[in-house]
Amino acid sequence: MKAFKTILTVLFLMSFTLTATGQEIKTRGKLLKENAELRSRVDSLIRELEVYRLEKSVADSLAAEMIELMAQNAELEEEIAEEYSPEMTDSLLSLWYIHRQMEVTKELTEYDMDSVRFTSDVPDAVLIERLENMNSFITLPFNETVKNYMVLYSEKMPTKMASILGLSSYYMPIFEDIFNRYGLPQELKAMAIIESALNPVAVSRAGAKGMWQFMYNTAKTYGLKIDSYVDERLDVEKAADAAARYLLDAYNIFGDWCLAISSYNCGAGNVNKAIKRAGGSRDFWSIYPYLPKETRGYMPAFVGALYAMTYYKEYGIVPEPVQMPAHTDTFEIRRNLHFDQISEVIGIPKDELQNLNPQYIHDIIPGNEGVFVLKLPYNFTNAFLDNQDSLYTHKTVDMASSKVLEGPAGVTSTQERIAYKVKSGDYLGRIASRYGVTVKQLQQWNNLRGTNLRIGQTLYIYRSGSASSSSSGATSSASSASSTSTSNYITYTVKSGDSLYKIAQKYPGVSVNDIMRINSISSNIKPGMKLKIPKT
Repeated sequence: MKAFKTILTVLFLMSFTLTATGQEIKTRGKLLKENAELRSRVDSLIRELEVYRLEKSVADSLAAEMIELMAQNAELEEEIAEEYSPEMTDSLLSLWYIHRQMEVTKELTEYDMDSVRFTSDVPDAVLIERLENMNSFITLPFNETVKNYMVLYSEKMPTKMASILGLSSYYMPIFEDIFNRYGLPQELKAMAIIESALNPVAVSRAGAKGMWQFMYNTAKTYGLKIDSYVDERLDVEKAADAAARYLLDAYNIFGDWCLAISSYNCGAGNVNKAIKRAGGSRDFWSIYPYLPKETRGYMPAFVGALYAMTYYKEYGIVPEPVQMPAHTDTFEIRRNLHFDQISEVIGIPKDELQNLNPQYIHDIIPGNEGVFVLKLPYNFTNAFLDNQDSLYTHKTVDMASSKVLEGPAGVTSTQERIAYKVKSGDYLGRIASRYGVTVKQLQQWNNLRGTNLRIGQTLYIYRSGSASSSSSGATSSASSASSTSTSNYITYTVKSGDSLYKIAQKYPGVSVNDIMRINSISSNIKPGMKLKIPKT
C-alpha cells in the first residue's frame, strides 16, 4: 500500500512539473488545497481496497467451509453406503419403472468406458460443428474421451435414449423453470439423465436416491425432508431445487461449470484436492488425471447426453410415449390420507398416484404432521374437489388412522429407517455404537429376544438426522462441558478437531455464518479459542 501511495505522489509531481513549464506557477495555498484533495482520493481508494480484501477473505472462508461441509457429508455417506440392503432398495421401486429399467439397463452395463473406443460414421468435423452450433452457455469440449460418450448416447443405446427422451417431455420443463429461478444454465438439466436416466425413484447401491441421486446427509443439508413416510429426494421438484442450490454453491466455490458439475459427482473436497495436485489449475482437463476414476467420465457423459438430446433425430431415435400426464394440479393435504382412499373414491389408478407422488414411500400422506402436497392429473381435479369430505372418512381406520401411522415403540415418523445387513464379526453392541443407539432399542425395533445374530440378517435402525437421539445427548453433554452461558450468547471453547461446521451442528438454529459474524472471524479457528454462540 505504501508503494501505491508513492506511485501516486510521483505521478502528481510529474503532472505539476509539466504544468509548471507551460503555465504560471500556482500559489502555495492552491497547491496545498489540491494536494489535500488528492490525498483524500487516495485514502478513499485505500478504504475501497480494504473493503474488497475483507469481502474476498469472507468469500474464501465461506468456500472453504462449504468444501469442508461437503467433504464431511461424503465421509458419513461412505460409512453407511454398504448398509442399504437389496430389500430396502427394491421396496422403493414401482413396477412400472422396474420393468422399464430391466428392458434397457444392458445398454449401459455392457461397455467399459475406460477401455472402449467407439467409431462413428459421423466425421469428427461434423461432431465439432454440431457442438458449436448448440451455442451452449457451458463450454462443451471435444476430444476422444468426449467423443466416446457422444457416440454412446447417440448410437449405442437407442432403446434407452428413446425412453429418456419420452420422459424428458414431462420432466425437462420442470427443471428449466427451477434453474431459471436460480439463474443457472439450462444445459444442467442433462445431469439428471446421467444420474438416474430420469427415474424419480432410482436407488443406487450406495443408497443415493431419486432423480438427482442425493445421499442422506447431503439431502438433509439442502433441506430435503426424510422420515419414515416422506423422502423428498424422490420428489422431482424439491430434489431438482436442492440440486440447483448445490450447483450454485459449487459454482461459487470453483468459478467454473465443468468443475461444479464434477463436484456434484464426487464432492467439492475431491475436486479441490485435484486442483491442488494439478498445481492450482482450474482447467478441467488439467485436473482430469487427479479426479476419482468414477468422476473422470462425468463431464464427458454430460456432453454426450446433451448432444444426444439435441441431435437424436439425426440418429433416427424416436421418443417413446410415456404414461405421464401433460397437465397436473397440486393440492395441499393437511390430514392423513392414503393413496388407496384417493384411488377408491375418485377412481384414479394407484400407480398414477405413485408415479406423480413418489416421495410418499408407503403411499400415505402424513397430513396430520403438517402441510404436504399431492399432485393429480388435471382430469381428476373436479372429482377430488367434489369428494374431499368422503375421501378422508373412507376406510380411515384401516388406511390412515394414527394407529396405522405408528411405527415401533418409541419411533416417530420423523425418523428415517435404515436396513442394516449383518456381516461377519458383527454383534449388537458394535452396531448400536456405530449408529448411536442402544442395544435395547435394536432389540425392540427388530423383535429380538436375545443378542444372537446371523450373517445376512436384516436389522432395522431408526435415526433422526445424521445422528441418533443418544448421540445428540452426548453432543449436548460435551457442549455444556466446554461452554458457559450469558444472557445473549454462549461462550464455547474450541477443542482439537473442531471446525465451525461441527460447532454449529451442536447448536440447533445456529449457522456457520452466525458464528463468523458475531465473532468477526473467518473459518480459521484454533484449540483454546473462545467463541460466542448466539442463543436461539
